[in-house]
Amino acid sequence: MLPRAHRLTSGRGFALAVRRGRRSPARTLVVHLWEPPADQPADGADAQVGFVVSKAVGTAVDRNRVKRRLRALVAERLDRLPAGAVVAVRALPSAAGASSLALGRDLDRALDRMSGRDRAGAGA
Repeated sequence: MLPRAHRLTSGRGFALAVRRGRRSPARTLVVHLWEPPADQPADGADAQVGFVVSKAVGTAVDRNRVKRRLRALVAERLDRLPAGAVVAVRALPSAAGASSLALGRDLDRALDRMSGRDRAGAGA
């Protein structure tokens, strides 16, 4: 279960992540991540994560199953998210037929692409 402090519930937060954040696609999902500016450190602020699972993913049962799996996978990876970050995880239609293992691999791949290590290596 995703702790309450890490749940993104406001439309403003989703818009911030999707419109101003960086985007990292994978086979079954897309991760949108917005980090606070470097001159405004988010000391001790929790990262907030929200999920977008549209009707294109499938029936209500399919959508809720995908959401539950993604919530559990993100909860295991909260320590990898920057403090104060706003993250929106958007499930693609292929997520409905994917196993939790496949969703986890795609989530790891997307987060790795956005990590500070990858950005530092890309510019060097």
